[in-house]
Amino acid sequence: MPEIMKTEKLVEYQKGAVVSRTLINKPAGTVTLFSFDKGEGLSEHTAPYDALVQVLNGKAEVMIDGDPHNLGRGDMVIMPANSIHALRAVERFKMMLVMVKG
Repeated sequence: MPEIMKTEKLVEYQKGAVVSRTLINKPAGTVTLFSFDKGEGLSEHTAPYDALVQVLNGKAEVMIDGDPHNLGRGDMVIMPANSIHALRAVERFKMMLVMVKG
């Protein structure tokens, strides 16, 4: 029987840290939750797959190929495969990352 989950409660904040929890890890893709303390982030990198970021709460700046995107609760953005991207917590925030490999 499917389990009903409260998304924001599945990953907690930790001072000065980025925390992740993988919910789905399949050959076709992954779903991972992240929490970022204020000022924390992920440095510039690329991925060979399209990825969707949805902010669950808080505020983040997402850089995609040098362009800044300010996201808040409920906002989402698609990071195209092979784009250079980075994330930074403007304030504490949680997000869901859906990576599509198929």
